[in-house]
Amino acid sequence: MVLQKSSELVRINARRTDVFDIFNFKHYLGPNPYLDVGALVFNFALIDSREPLPIEDYIAKIGDRYPNLRDQTYESYAHLFAQVVSEAGKLDMDLHLNRWSAKPYPNLTRISIQSLHERTTREVIYFVWDWFEAITQDEDFAFDEQLVKLQDRFRASVYGGPTVYALLRTAYEKGIPAFYLWEEGLMQYGLGKNHVRGVATTFNCDSHLDSEFTTRKDDCKAFLKTLGFPVPEGSIVFSEKEALAAAREIGYPVAVKPVVGHKGIGVTADVQDSKELISAYNRSLAAIPENQQTRIIVEKSITGSDFRLLCVNGRFVAATERRPASVVGDGHLTLAELIRQENRKPARLDTPTSPMSKIQIDEAMELYLDEQRLSLDSVIEKGRTVYLRKVANLSAGGMSIDATPTVHDDNIILAQDIAQHFQLTCLGIDVITKSLAESWKSSNFAILEINAAPGVLMHLKPSVGESVDVPSHILETFFESGTDARIPIITFNKISVEELQATIDHILLQHSNLTIGAVCRDAVFVNRSKKVLSKDYNNNVQTLLRHPKLDLLIAEYPEEILEEQGIFYQNSNIVVLDNPTETEMILARDVFDGSTVVIRKGNDISVRRKGLIEDYTLGEDEPFTRVYLKETGAILEVK
Repeated sequence: MVLQKSSELVRINARRTDVFDIFNFKHYLGPNPYLDVGALVFNFALIDSREPLPIEDYIAKIGDRYPNLRDQTYESYAHLFAQVVSEAGKLDMDLHLNRWSAKPYPNLTRISIQSLHERTTREVIYFVWDWFEAITQDEDFAFDEQLVKLQDRFRASVYGGPTVYALLRTAYEKGIPAFYLWEEGLMQYGLGKNHVRGVATTFNCDSHLDSEFTTRKDDCKAFLKTLGFPVPEGSIVFSEKEALAAAREIGYPVAVKPVVGHKGIGVTADVQDSKELISAYNRSLAAIPENQQTRIIVEKSITGSDFRLLCVNGRFVAATERRPASVVGDGHLTLAELIRQENRKPARLDTPTSPMSKIQIDEAMELYLDEQRLSLDSVIEKGRTVYLRKVANLSAGGMSIDATPTVHDDNIILAQDIAQHFQLTCLGIDVITKSLAESWKSSNFAILEINAAPGVLMHLKPSVGESVDVPSHILETFFESGTDARIPIITFNKISVEELQATIDHILLQHSNLTIGAVCRDAVFVNRSKKVLSKDYNNNVQTLLRHPKLDLLIAEYPEEILEEQGIFYQNSNIVVLDNPTETEMILARDVFDGSTVVIRKGNDISVRRKGLIEDYTLGEDEPFTRVYLKETGAILEVK
């Protein structure tokens, strides 16, 4: 073990009793001098005012929470700290953030932690720092309470939605570039002409007309009826009086829901009488956005289980049964206590990776309990299951059960027939029936509604049953592999505006149909057209990679930009290094297996290509440009 100490370290962030200090934070969106992925980088140091405990004492305490860290060896306190931050950074949510490094210097260690959301990662680092301090002082530490706050922080971030995170993680695993477009509030998957943008499961290639149409439940219902598909009898009402009249005409039980809505908000099923209908009507009314007129559906309530059929690119991929939230009595606890107990289960963390949400207590629940002659203060006998609401709303604590293997072929055909009438990447079809194993043609089967932006977590992480990898189905609609999501990239450590223009011209002379984006410290080009240069260098790179016609990117990354911002993208097809510094050599680190790396040191040239190395010396008056321009053909011939 190496003990890193500084004899003259000035406290920067350390408290009076701290034995460790952390300072000098820097966040990188992508590869950087310290790690080949986006990272939060900071300095870690020991200070002289107090001696730390033996490192074994910290390991023992930490091992109680993370047993997998107990039996490892650590070079220093800094390495232990980095490993713990990396482990804690998964937030007990199985996040994919597991990369870290620790680079020692004489008086400190520069630690790099893989990061997706800067604020969350920074708070994780301070959280671990507080934990180490509590161990040093032999004080209690409210680990679980603090962890929940961190989970909430990530959950509230742009990456924290279950569907967004599932797609992002799958893209990461498949090598598909993905990043958030802050100005647009969208995720981008892929680069240049190969990219798609979207929010959750809605993408820029989807028809906005079709998407909007699915929110008009009345029109959708009429459309499905014209296709010959089973939809419940019902009508649209505009007042409570009309709702009561419609229910009498249809006959109880009925279901009540707003015409415009999502996630089951404002939906009440199995309404039995006029008293229940008035309450149901008011819940639907409250769920209607202020800018929408009052339009509420009253329709025949069908007996059966609630199912979601999911189609991707017009093909059926998954089915899930959704059951209302429930608890099982033990003969001692009240319903309210049983709900609190159930909500403490890890499966109900309500995170982007947990299979169930917290059970929500609201008016709808209390009314349904009242129908069962129960209240939140009722003590439930041992073994009795009490369902807490009529609607199987997953966001209010319902359960998801994978039903994909059970679906009858006729029901698969029905789902696909519906999906193929819409220009939408993803379509969720909500149905009610006794069992999906029976054909819709011969069973009590009804289509409740269709959704243009269905969530994926219920299929990816059902409460019960096997996982269906819906995110892969979605991304494979656009990209067969990570390679298909990219465009060729040429990266320089040093190139002037004149050399950049010459490189563009050279390529366009051979491939006049290409759209080339190029950026250096002093200019941005799309082909021969000069564009506005942003002060934020990586913003220029992102703007080019957001270009929907871009075939090729050329970018300069000198040492000062690598240190200040890092690289926006991962991996290059050609890297050209002109007398590189040690920092600039990381550009040769971040390449594909078949990439070409050209390095000039003085007049000596080294060309690494497909595992082969060619060394030679530039001839007298031979320009360096001739060397690397010759290499561009290799990545463009395949176009």
